[in-house]
Formats: sequence, structure tokens, C-alpha cells
Amino acid sequence: MPAEARSGHGFPVFGSNGEVGRHHKYLIPEPGIIVGRKGSVGKVTWSDEPFWPIDTTYWVNCAPEDRRWIYWILKWLPLTRLDSSTGVPGLNRNDAYALTVDRPRLIERQQIAQILDTLDTAIHQTEAIIAKLKAVKQGLLHDLLTCGIDANGELRPPQAEAPHLYKQSPLGWIPKEWKVDFVSNLTTSSVIGPFGSDLVASDYRATGVPVVFVRDVKPGCLIWKSNVYVSGRKAQALAAHEVVPGDVVATKMGLPPCVAAVYPASMPNGVVTADIVRLRPNLGRILPGWMSVFINAPSVAKQVEQITAGVTRPKVTLRDVRNLRLAVPVLEEQRLLMERVDAIETRLRLEEQSIEKLWAEKTGLMDDLLTGRVRVTALLAEAVQQKRSA
Repeated sequence: MPAEARSGHGFPVFGSNGEVGRHHKYLIPEPGIIVGRKGSVGKVTWSDEPFWPIDTTYWVNCAPEDRRWIYWILKWLPLTRLDSSTGVPGLNRNDAYALTVDRPRLIERQQIAQILDTLDTAIHQTEAIIAKLKAVKQGLLHDLLTCGIDANGELRPPQAEAPHLYKQSPLGWIPKEWKVDFVSNLTTSSVIGPFGSDLVASDYRATGVPVVFVRDVKPGCLIWKSNVYVSGRKAQALAAHEVVPGDVVATKMGLPPCVAAVYPASMPNGVVTADIVRLRPNLGRILPGWMSVFINAPSVAKQVEQITAGVTRPKVTLRDVRNLRLAVPVLEEQRLLMERVDAIETRLRLEEQSIEKLWAEKTGLMDDLLTGRVRVTALLAEAVQQKRSA
């Protein structure tokens, strides 16, 4: 008989989209593979413990020594493309049976599974680290945005513990040394992108000057994925809408609108679209990083909610953005605050780069090993040789 459920709350129940609950009984008395039959067609899930598959799934009955290899084979096969139903998506197992795969010796199958399991474990561990860093970042931002750092470089105690260090403001309690001002007073210029026929799809090119869209702006981070350019001549005609490293860009629309990021030094000068507000910080009063961080802060989100209340598709105007109030510490404190924010963002970025590499390696190995294009014995021999040479 199998051991009791590991969670102490029964055994997992699996539907086509994965675990859907727990039950005090199990139907399958050992670990195994579940494949979505109806709904999430072809989704492959693994259970580490006895489980109960419901009728929207297939349970894969196979030899214990082959389970992990078959799990990876099913993850790799194009099962989601076998749906031939006209109503509710459905997977016919006879269609899956028609798929053929390379089947090496048992020892190789087990080695393939072990390699992919190891990579999968590394991915899950990195995902856990990223989740933890994101939680730490949120806590850190809350403290920095509400308490700041004192003259000794230490985080101020909360207002409830040291009320004498704080004052009331339009943004709530803030440190006494901080000021509150409008975005319009903290910038040397603020513009939106060109309207209408000034910039249309026919202006776009495969190379040239980059164009920044709403989709490129994430909270605190500009990730340019649009891959859209305009010619140098067109960029000159749109010079009033230019964005340069150190500018802050904020979205006019989206859920939510007014998401901000600093235009990075790694990007060449670009042009913003009509749904982007480009802010050029007055560096004598505010750092670009602090402006971006505070525009993404809860106190500004509340201002944006008041502006867009009752609107089906939330959107802010250039005037709205100029009238947002920000808390402004002295420049030296801003630098100290941003050093702490940048430090955790650097760690987070490194972990995210690491997981991208792991995913790419896993995808490549699945294609190489499960097709038989690369034999696992040769791969292991190469790894041993590299280890000896190191």
C-alpha cells in the first residue's frame, strides 16, 4: 500500500489542466502521468504521489522504469495539435498512438530522463529564487517609498514607531525632509508621441531609429521587443517626440495605465508613439530612477485611479501625468535609495537571464535527445571530458 498523502490533506485530483483539488482516496496507487483529454488537450502533468485522474484525462499506464522518459516524450510530442473535435477540444488516444518516436535502449532512456529531470529541477529552483526576490523587492520598495533612508544611511523606522520623523502630505505620511511636487515642476520637458498621419505603419522600417510602444514598457523596466524602426529622416521630422537614455517613459493606456520606466543607456535615441508620455527629469531635483519608481508606487496608482474612475478603458492624458504628485527626497537620499533598488533588480535580472538559458538548454536537449539526433552516451562522455579538463 502506498504511503499516506504527503500534504496531509488527501491525494491530488487531476483534471485536464493539472491538479484541481485533493481527495481522501486515490485511484492510481503510485506516481504517474496524466494527459489532458478534454479541455486543455494534450497538457501533460506528473504526479509524485498516488492520485485520482478525472474523466477529462488519460492516465498513462507504463512500466515504472520508463515513466519519466515517457513523461518527457509526451511533453515533447505535439499532442495539442491532435485535437480534431468541432466542439469542446478533445484528444483521441488513437491519434496519439499514431505518433512515432526514437526508442533507444532502457539505460539510455533512463539517462535521458535523468538529464531532463536535472534541468527541470534547476528551472524550478531558479523560479523559486525569482519569486522570493520579487517578494523581497516589493517589501523593500514599500519601505523605501514610505520611510526612506536617514542621514546615517539607515532605513527610517515606520511612522507608527517614530511619528516625530514624519509629516502629513497630499500623499499621506512622508519623512519630514521630503517634499511633494507635481511632475510638471520636476521635468524640463514632457511630451507625447505624434498623432495620426505623423506616424503610421507605412513609416516603419526593419532598421533605423527605434520606436517605443506601450508593450515595451514594464514597471520599472523598458524591454524593447517591438523591433520597429523609422528612418533617420523620419526621426528628424519627429524630433519633438524623441526619447533618449535617462528619460522616463510612462504609458497613457493599459491595465493599469501610467506604468513607468527609465529609457536605458543600452538603447540608442528613439521615438515614442502617441500612447507614451516622455518625461525628461530635471536632474537638479530628481533622478530618473526615483521618478520611475515613484510613478509606479501605490500613492501614484491611487491618483491614477481617481483620474480614470468609471472609465471602461482607463487612459491618462499628458496633462494628467504632468499633474501627478511625487514625493521628492533630497538628491543624496535618492541616490542611496536607488542603490538599494538597483542592487536587488540586478540580482533579479541575473536570475531571469539564468532561467532563460536553462529553458533554452532544456528545449534544445529535448529536441536533440528525444529525436535521437544526439545520443545521450556521447553527450555524457563529452560532459565527463569537459569536467576532467576543467
